[in-house]
Amino acid sequence: MFARNTSKRKGEITIKTVLITGASRGIGSAVACAFAEKGYSIIINYNRSKNKAKALASELSDKFKVGCKTVKADVSSPDEVRAMFSETGYVDVLINNAGISNQRLFTDITDEEWKRTIGVNLDGVFYCCREALPHMILQKSGVIINISSMWGEVGASCEVHYSASKAGVIGLTKALAKEVAPSGIRVNCIAPGVIMTDMMSDFDKETLDELVKETPLGRLGTPQDIASAALFLASDSASFITGQTLGVNGGLII
Repeated sequence: MFARNTSKRKGEITIKTVLITGASRGIGSAVACAFAEKGYSIIINYNRSKNKAKALASELSDKFKVGCKTVKADVSSPDEVRAMFSETGYVDVLINNAGISNQRLFTDITDEEWKRTIGVNLDGVFYCCREALPHMILQKSGVIINISSMWGEVGASCEVHYSASKAGVIGLTKALAKEVAPSGIRVNCIAPGVIMTDMMSDFDKETLDELVKETPLGRLGTPQDIASAALFLASDSASFITGQTLGVNGGLII
């Protein structure tokens, strides 16, 4: 069992635990680094990228002297998510970051692609929230941050399945926030814009340059931009914020 959050009375030091799904690379990795720097115990969820997850855990543990654990789970599987939480124990902060994307004409989306995209991007959020909430409700505290997308707000051509899944995350966030607010739990959503991660690897330089021109702030986003937003939403500075979707998109969607 992973070391749970503890409170040391003498120094009044509270060590909180954060679980980040899909944390072996990209946005998830940056979020893990940001929270480790703030002294959180880190749980890195991964599905296929075991070596990257292990390397990140070792790096964070050595650099920031925090507890850091990796746990494998395909978040689209309720059984694997249940096993993950059984292994890790309760968490103070849950960040539902795991996601997949591919571009397809609507008429070319297969049943398998539709189910897999919804399974990871939306079902995974539901399954992880369901496992994290009982302890949060018991403790009357907790933070859930769901990573959606600006395409969940406005839709993207040739990404209907992705847009639908991310729109579902926004709806889930708003409804769940209302339901668990009386228990002292905050649920918010981050909707990234164009962020330079592996998901952008299929875009050529001309397309990326055009996206930069279309972004009012004149640059593309970084995983660190999302990590900073997540840190804010998890902090006491955001204690009166729940049910909101924070657009981190450089002004591309306003």
